Amino acid sequence: MRRRRLGALIFPGFEMLDLYGPLEMFAMRPDAFEIVTLAKRTGPVVAAGGPATVADMAICASPPLDVLLVPGGPGTRDALGDAALIGWLRETAAHAEIVASVCTGAALLAAAELLDGGPATTNKRAFDWVAGTRPDVDWRKRARWVEAGPIFTASGVSAGMDMALAMIARLMGRDAAEDAAHEAEYIWNHDPREDPFAKE
Repeated sequence: MRRRRLGALIFPGFEMLDLYGPLEMFAMRPDAFEIVTLAKRTGPVVAAGGPATVADMAICASPPLDVLLVPGGPGTRDALGDAALIGWLRETAAHAEIVASVCTGAALLAAAELLDGGPATTNKRAFDWVAGTRPDVDWRKRARWVEAGPIFTASGVSAGMDMALAMIARLMGRDAAEDAAHEAEYIWNHDPREDPFAKE
């Protein structure tokens, strides 16, 4: 089995569960995924909730990635103005097998023109703001996550775990995803249309 490299982007003010929820699912299969964290520079990056996560490497030194994960959080608003970061996302995504965002991380994928013309979702509480940053996207409010070819976008926070399991199912098969959910003692909502947080 080929071991895939998963790169998780972090930036000041990222949402912790957006990052660690999905990563925990992939970490259930260390034989299949190598996880690295990336930021503008190596070292600690402070999350929105306070604790810092250490970036393993700087984006300028990033190796090729098979999977790219972008969390959301309040810090996405500042990250949107970082042209170098957005350019790196665009370039890295072009060579990745899967690119995924959680929550308002979709705004960063949208800014990199990765979502244009296709469906995507984001956090309900920030939906109008994210959708307003890039109207050329088919923004879908009622969706736990959206899968559009190589692009996955998840709704708010915990939805990233459901999306991560869907990504594992895409890459390794449904049984692998079910096994990861079982190991994590997590009840997987495997239907992206089943979104209990969306209002009619």
